[in-house]
Amino acid sequence: MATRFTVNGRAVAFDGDGEMPLLWYLRDHAKLTGTKYGCGVAQCGACTVHVDGAPVRSCVTPVRSLEGKSVRTIEALADGDALSAVQQAWIEEDVAQCGYCQAGQIMAATALIERVTTPSDADIASITNLCRCGTYPRIRKAIRRAAALKRAASEATAPNTEAAS
Repeated sequence: MATRFTVNGRAVAFDGDGEMPLLWYLRDHAKLTGTKYGCGVAQCGACTVHVDGAPVRSCVTPVRSLEGKSVRTIEALADGDALSAVQQAWIEEDVAQCGYCQAGQIMAATALIERVTTPSDADIASITNLCRCGTYPRIRKAIRRAAALKRAASEATAPNTEAAS
């Protein structure tokens, strides 16, 4: 029986081995190669994607567990040519060094600022993705910048609720 779920807004039905890790479905079947293989044991976070809005390690998430769920990958963060706040902040803060872990880092940071509009140092430290190049100071700055960009964008589009005097 096929496992039915969505990937980046597109309905899919996977009739293969339900024990296959989501990472390999994404890379080999959906041809979405932005999600990276790092360790295979959910420790490094290079494979982080969102399932129903929560960050998960796709290297240990069996496809069968996704029935009726929604998966979002790094490929779906931008809106056409418009980068997400996190992607824009990553560029502005020059976060990437080798870049291998960055898709997972960006997905984890995106999930954080979708939950917490003004993340504290403790909130940012709760992200357990690893970076072999040690760009953690730039990652923290980029998360703060992305949260500020997202707040500013929300304020700019929020309706003015002040009553006229």
